[in-house]
Amino acid sequence: MEINFIALLLAGIVTLLTGFIWYNPKVFGTIWMKENNLTEEDLKTGNMLKIFGFTYIFSLMITVILMGLTIHQSGAVGMVGGPPLLESAKPSFAAFMADYGTAYRTFKHGALHGFMSGLFFALPIIGINGLFERKSWKYIFVHAGYWMLTLTLMGGIICAFA
Repeated sequence: MEINFIALLLAGIVTLLTGFIWYNPKVFGTIWMKENNLTEEDLKTGNMLKIFGFTYIFSLMITVILMGLTIHQSGAVGMVGGPPLLESAKPSFAAFMADYGTAYRTFKHGALHGFMSGLFFALPIIGINGLFERKSWKYIFVHAGYWMLTLTLMGGIICAFA
């Protein structure tokens, strides 16, 4: 199973592109700013290169995990100790890949797993943090909605093209 690293690099950009739209004042940006007590002036401060750079690096870390969650064949590779080119691969791995090598490798399937990751990982984490930080439900749902959409798109891209 070969990995398309270009697809992973492109999927990493999704966090930025989705964020530019989601947190735009015409979408959820005004609500987000109000719930965080931020002003337009506050948003103009900070090192944007650092913010966007680390966002992209963290996004690439997410793509690695999403690849394992969306591409089921990765589990088969893990069970035989590595790619089929290695001597440790069992003949059953070749048979498995012949039968299921491209099964469920679609955008739709990856999007489903990405959405489930957002619903069952991102929402609870953001919810827990938000509750302890005494944030509103608006705050929690704006951020969780962003991550559910973003992980849905990332999962779709990764599963279909990586």
